[in-house]
Amino acid sequence: MDVREPVHSEHAKSMDTTQLRKHFLIESLFTPGQVNLTYSHVDRVIAGGCMPGTEAVTLEAGKEIGADFFLERRELGAINIGGDGLIIVDGTEYPIAGREALYVGKGVKQVSFASLDEENPAKFYLNSTPAHTSYPVKKITLEMASPQTLGDAENCNCRTIYKYLVPDVVETCQLLMGMTMLEPGSIWNTMPCHTHDRRMEVYFYFDMSDENVVFHMMGKPDETRHLVVRNEQAVISPSWSIHSGVGSSNYTFIWGMAGENQTFSDMDFIPMSDIK
Repeated sequence: MDVREPVHSEHAKSMDTTQLRKHFLIESLFTPGQVNLTYSHVDRVIAGGCMPGTEAVTLEAGKEIGADFFLERRELGAINIGGDGLIIVDGTEYPIAGREALYVGKGVKQVSFASLDEENPAKFYLNSTPAHTSYPVKKITLEMASPQTLGDAENCNCRTIYKYLVPDVVETCQLLMGMTMLEPGSIWNTMPCHTHDRRMEVYFYFDMSDENVVFHMMGKPDETRHLVVRNEQAVISPSWSIHSGVGSSNYTFIWGMAGENQTFSDMDFIPMSDIK
């Protein structure tokens, strides 16, 4: 498990490209037959990925979380961006197709992942946060994920937001997760951008070819920076940072949030005139 310490906004101003990538970018999430995890001290979020074969891969607790099993004091959200798969929760199998999700609550002792077809493996993108109580396991399909269509062609941001782990869909302690799909010809995800001091966020970008990238905008609104992000990479976004992206083509991203509240609309929008 890779561990990332928090970075103060004043410190981030002085970082060069290499340092920004080292602290905020998660470059490798999917390795065949294993779980890759990054533990951030920002709200104690864990982001990672699992690309299993037909043999199940188990989510293990490490020294980093100081627990006997991974979900002893945590909750988990998993969204499949690959082929059909299974998530096995304390012996119960949940078939999870592409673009479907599973929420697993605190107290579950064993979580394993498997693909139905090794030639077209599942790719489970994972977010986990500390949890104070236990909520039931729940599968969420794309149709259940409270879709919301926003944007317009004039501003190159036609997109549909699917809210998988939000209070109207599934009960969680603090974890929020969703997926935003941009239409062909649209490249901006959120602009005007925003911050929210109450929550941190992790952005995971995918559905891109090897030739395309996303420029992820970060930093304080008056001291912005950017990260060049490639397919199936993620960015840790502290609560003091904006989080907006523009791609060289359309793409899809999964957002995960942890922190003080679960109010999706609680955002502090930044006027375009204030961005520097």
